[in-house]
Amino acid sequence: MDDAALVHAWRGGDASAGERLVERHFPAVYGFFRHKIGSDVEDLVQRTFLRCVEARDAFRGESSFRTYLFAIARNELFGHYRRRGLDVDPDATASGLLDAVAGPASAIDAKREHRLLVRALRSLPLDDQIALELMYFEELTGPEIAVVLGVPEGTARTRLRRARLALERTLAEF
Repeated sequence: MDDAALVHAWRGGDASAGERLVERHFPAVYGFFRHKIGSDVEDLVQRTFLRCVEARDAFRGESSFRTYLFAIARNELFGHYRRRGLDVDPDATASGLLDAVAGPASAIDAKREHRLLVRALRSLPLDDQIALELMYFEELTGPEIAVVLGVPEGTARTRLRRARLALERTLAEF
């Protein structure tokens, strides 16, 4: 069953359909947070799915369920930083926020290229990171990314172009 059918069944009382949605999207949501915070990943994933359950009837189907879920995850990420007393601006970098919350970031992977990519991504504004990760890792489209970021599609595409160029420059420097 596709996501739309699962959402429909879930709303109709089929708890197993909701469980299948969680199982299907858990790895992507986990990865979304893992790249941006040093700890509390499991808590944020849980909060994201809890918010999804609480707001399941608010999902209007104007975007894919996956897009809706990433929009919730983005809101939870910003809430996470605010709860720690950080004034979060979408243009803030994750490395600066991570240092403020969790101390020095540890290597995510043993491979040098992966560490450099993560380091380069963290040097970008947080919404640029989110946009690039959703495009490359989650294969969301421009319109879907616009929904997640809460901006017009043209703005999302401009951010993607700007973020790609900034990432290329940063990687070249490394």
